[in-house]
Amino acid sequence: MRLLLSVAMLFSTQAVADEIVVQSTTSTENSGLYDHILPGFEKEAGIKVNVVSVGTGQAIRNAVNCDGDVLLVHAKAAEDRFVAEGGGVERFDLMYNDFVIVGPETDPAGISGMTVASDALAAIAAKMALFASRADNSGTHKKELSLWASAGVDPVQASGKWYRETGSGMGATLNTGIGLGAYVMTDRATWISFANKQDYGIVVEGDDAMFNQYGVILVNPERCENVNAKAGQAFIDWLLSEAGQSAIAAHEIAGQQLFFPNAGADP
Repeated sequence: MRLLLSVAMLFSTQAVADEIVVQSTTSTENSGLYDHILPGFEKEAGIKVNVVSVGTGQAIRNAVNCDGDVLLVHAKAAEDRFVAEGGGVERFDLMYNDFVIVGPETDPAGISGMTVASDALAAIAAKMALFASRADNSGTHKKELSLWASAGVDPVQASGKWYRETGSGMGATLNTGIGLGAYVMTDRATWISFANKQDYGIVVEGDDAMFNQYGVILVNPERCENVNAKAGQAFIDWLLSEAGQSAIAAHEIAGQQLFFPNAGADP
């Protein structure tokens, strides 16, 4: 189990080196979370946090390649596999929000107000209404594909037709989808912070299957000798502490909370 560092060790510049790399997701970066929480941590701990913002799949590959000290992503099965294969020390639940499907006011597939995502996706496929997918092996893309599977639909067969694959991050995919008049599945935090909504709104939400859990993992220093384990663990311990969890909860845009801390709620 994780050994919590003492407060003195956590926040002494003598106890830890002063810089780490966090491999993370576009949703945490695009939502402004790091801009909100990092200044306080960096000032108190004397540790500079450099965030690499990519899709979850790429973030995990980067961590496997020893390009980082901490992994903070949202694809639990892939995270557990990363730890089981020796890439990470231990995984901890950190925070959550949910996914939503957004679409134009015209709602060509007639799915507005639906609360079962697989039913909504089945309706999109039946109407061959445009849908823009990240198609980038991100946590969002992995979740989207699992929901299509629940709907009994293989959308890749319609690639280039009604199913448009962007290979891009969440913000870029939203821009592309809105330009096309297509439905898009997005994490709620990115949607709240997204500026180019035009006539788009949330059309499907509230399905338990769209729960979006984030986890945090120290990259294994026994496998990657370059890992700054003390500083990385200090950052993880702070994120899981009352101070870190409170900082996450306090991140709001227009009065809407973007992430909900749940460290320590592991079953």
